Amino acid sequence: MIRIRRISTQDPLYPQAVDLRTRVLLTPIGLSFDDYLALAPGREGRYEHFVAVFDHPTGDRVLGTAALLPADGTTEEAFGKVAQVCVDPQRQNEGIGQRLMIAIEARAFGELDIPGLYCHAQLIAIPFYEKIGWRVSSDVFVEAGIKHKRMQIQAPDPSGGVADPELEFELD
Repeated sequence: MIRIRRISTQDPLYPQAVDLRTRVLLTPIGLSFDDYLALAPGREGRYEHFVAVFDHPTGDRVLGTAALLPADGTTEEAFGKVAQVCVDPQRQNEGIGQRLMIAIEARAFGELDIPGLYCHAQLIAIPFYEKIGWRVSSDVFVEAGIKHKRMQIQAPDPSGGVADPELEFELD
């Protein structure tokens, strides 16, 4: 069974999440985790970390991870930022990434009352985000040597309707 959990940097699963992020996101672009931390000092501790955990006979295994940086009023950005989304390459296309994003959206929209979320998506990840209702909201830009586009989604209409009919989607 796979569970989605929100963890702190003190959680015993955090080192597994860091290892997965390093292997999937950072090493391929020539960065270490320390390099990543240096690029945005203090940000790691402000993230809310989410992990997809598999109940393994030898102990819990982190199969996916994502981070939410809630809008905190210190910038003009009203939306929260989603970052460091990845799934173990051997477990991709099983819906794990979607489940992580559902958990983040539920936290952001349902508990924190954030009006929207954005991320900087690598071009190869855009179809994933579009499938779950996110929209491209920028031209191509380069970040960490890789082409990206900003993607975003707005919180659902609190009246129970859909704020934007084009954002309706179905999960497989």
